[in-house]
Amino acid sequence: MRKDIHPENYRMVAFKDMSNDDVFITKSTADTKETLEVDGVEYPLVKLEISRTSHPFYTGKSKLIDTAGRIDKFKNKYKKFKKEE
Repeated sequence: MRKDIHPENYRMVAFKDMSNDDVFITKSTADTKETLEVDGVEYPLVKLEISRTSHPFYTGKSKLIDTAGRIDKFKNKYKKFKKEE
């Protein structure tokens, strides 16, 4: 392997799935300004929109998650092209 290309600043980080509030902790180099306390220990926090606990492939359930209102924005943008019957 090539030397000096891998980061050295690995630390324990909390990842939180915002769709179901699941939290898991693992080592990461991800930059973050927020923190989260888990079991009395404070960890840097990375927020996720989807993770293994909410992804349809892993859960076996199809679930629509629209956290930013993207579907409504799309429908409003293109409703003028809708054919009237």
